[in-house]
Amino acid sequence: MSNRELVVLGTSSAVPTRRRNHNGHLLRWDGYGLLFDPGEGTQRQMIHAGVGVHDVDWICLTHFHGDHCLGVPGIVQRMSRDGVTEADAAFPASGERYWERLRHATVFHDVVRIREHPLSGPVAELDTGGAPFTLTARRLDHPVEAYGYRLTEPDGVTMLPDELAARGVRGPDIGRLQRDGRVTAPDGRTVTLAECGVRRPGQKMAFVMDTRLCDPVFELADGTDLLVIESTYLDEDAALARDHGHLTAGQAGRVASEGGVARLVLTHFSEQYRAEDEERFAAQAAAVFGGDVVVARDLGRVPVPPRRALPAR
Repeated sequence: MSNRELVVLGTSSAVPTRRRNHNGHLLRWDGYGLLFDPGEGTQRQMIHAGVGVHDVDWICLTHFHGDHCLGVPGIVQRMSRDGVTEADAAFPASGERYWERLRHATVFHDVVRIREHPLSGPVAELDTGGAPFTLTARRLDHPVEAYGYRLTEPDGVTMLPDELAARGVRGPDIGRLQRDGRVTAPDGRTVTLAECGVRRPGQKMAFVMDTRLCDPVFELADGTDLLVIESTYLDEDAALARDHGHLTAGQAGRVASEGGVARLVLTHFSEQYRAEDEERFAAQAAAVFGGDVVVARDLGRVPVPPRRALPAR
């Protein structure tokens, strides 16, 4: 059974608060872990959340403001201490000098091999090796160069037991049919995959942090099952959002609505808001988005929603 969930490690922007740690989100996807924007204190938050550095295969940084990357030294050094031997890291190429400072911030016994993926240009396709997903990064609109990420699972095929049985395809022949696209049935007929299966759309997730509204935000979010997106400000503070290169809750809702998103996760909240304001973030997003809205809370877990219903055959 697949294990796809978002582990929320921190939800504050700029500075931590009594209730919210610096930004940090771990996406668990079928045995892979992608740690997005580990801010200060992420290592300790992972302990509280019951996850560890062995759960991290990718470190993905959107940009090099401190609340999105000051946790890197602790994570990297903990990897070496705990015997993690390899991982991948993606970050804006324009901030490579900051990555080097974070990666080698202090003296430690460094045993982890980190494959680096500097991002440049409007769109970057990352090499995920044998992972069962692709990763795409798009440049956003923030005062410093920033990227958003989109994870895409390739489409698959759902086999139809009744159709297989009607054609006498069973046992190892089912695997051959899935692998080769056709198989010879016991009666000598050629059976094709299209006769016995239907397309299973791959699931998609997007992680969008500090940015103003721009076309890449909508492109990243389009058709995603899970959209994790900053909503630093409430709608009445839209001028502040624009001036500082951020989104409001209503703008995040608009992105989800226009993109046909299944589940919207709001995060990265300004420290100026109080706990009782959480409902207002949800309400402003829900005013323009009719799907599922989640206001992220530190140490919470948000499952990737079930696959969308297949069209009738």
